[in-house]
Amino acid sequence: MAHQLEQMAYVGQTPWHGLGNSLAQNQPIEVWAKQAGMDWQIESSNISYMAKNDRGQSIIMPYEEQRVLYRSDTHAPLSVVSQRYQEVQPMEILNFYKDLTEQSGFELETAGVLKGGKKFWALAKTGQSSALKGKDVSNGYILLATACDGTLATTAQFTSIRVVCNNTLAIALKGQNSAAGVVKVPHSTKFDAEKIKQQLGISVRAWDQHMYEMKQLSQRKVTQQEAAAYFDAVFNNTSLSSTEQDEGIIQYYRNIASQPNNVYKAEQKSEPNGRAMSKVMTMFNGHGRGAELSSAKDTSYGLLCSVTEFCDHERRAMSQDHRLDSTWFGTGAGLKQRALEQALNMVI
Repeated sequence: MAHQLEQMAYVGQTPWHGLGNSLAQNQPIEVWAKQAGMDWQIESSNISYMAKNDRGQSIIMPYEEQRVLYRSDTHAPLSVVSQRYQEVQPMEILNFYKDLTEQSGFELETAGVLKGGKKFWALAKTGQSSALKGKDVSNGYILLATACDGTLATTAQFTSIRVVCNNTLAIALKGQNSAAGVVKVPHSTKFDAEKIKQQLGISVRAWDQHMYEMKQLSQRKVTQQEAAAYFDAVFNNTSLSSTEQDEGIIQYYRNIASQPNNVYKAEQKSEPNGRAMSKVMTMFNGHGRGAELSSAKDTSYGLLCSVTEFCDHERRAMSQDHRLDSTWFGTGAGLKQRALEQALNMVI
């Protein structure tokens, strides 16, 4: 099966998806561009179509409302866009971090392209790090990504990565507007790197608030009944309050909780998303990475970590690069966001 991942580079340990070219630390942006497959430009051309005149002769006609974007190196087409579309170049994504790495202590960790160049990103460690009880460490990152096929606005997103399991979680603070953790620039607007950095200038506050919320989750003990309600709310988009009254769901999880070694092999729950819900319950009950740490064991933080691990490592995907695309930009990212919201609802 062909990979979506055109090319990728990284420093440090091999990423969980096992893809990419390994680089030594502190490499210049130009080296990153070459090794990450981002050393090309997006070019554009006006669109024409072929018609026939009244004598039956073929004629070329312009279509002035749209144009085609293509790669400068391979000339492969990327997308068809309007004349007003503002494309963002691969080097603009990397150059966004140049002064941050040289002056502010950031460190590029991964960068690459997906879907033949239709989507590309770079991820940098901010230097922020915090630990919950049980030495459960998370590090802070900024992910900058864009697409030229209409699937993603240019997005700068604060991201937390849990060290014990490499689970990723976009930082979105409860009770805050979206500017607290993410900046999105639609392609109808020109990309301004300096303006984005100014909007992200509250990174210290955002990180501290995020870790405060994670600490609250790690202190909130949960029962098996609450865990059942939580997973049903996350995967089936129900409310926690109504699910808590569903004795069928509760009894199901009581049964599987009594035999954790056999949960995933047992007959799957007939509810929607039953297979996934059975898997995350198994992970929550001691089989997930870091599930036995005191911060996660029988806590709402453990519930959240079970979902993020499931999305990043266990959820069915055609390939690892499809999984990466989903967990950062697609349905996996949406599922993790709902898991975060539901977990925070438990500590109101």
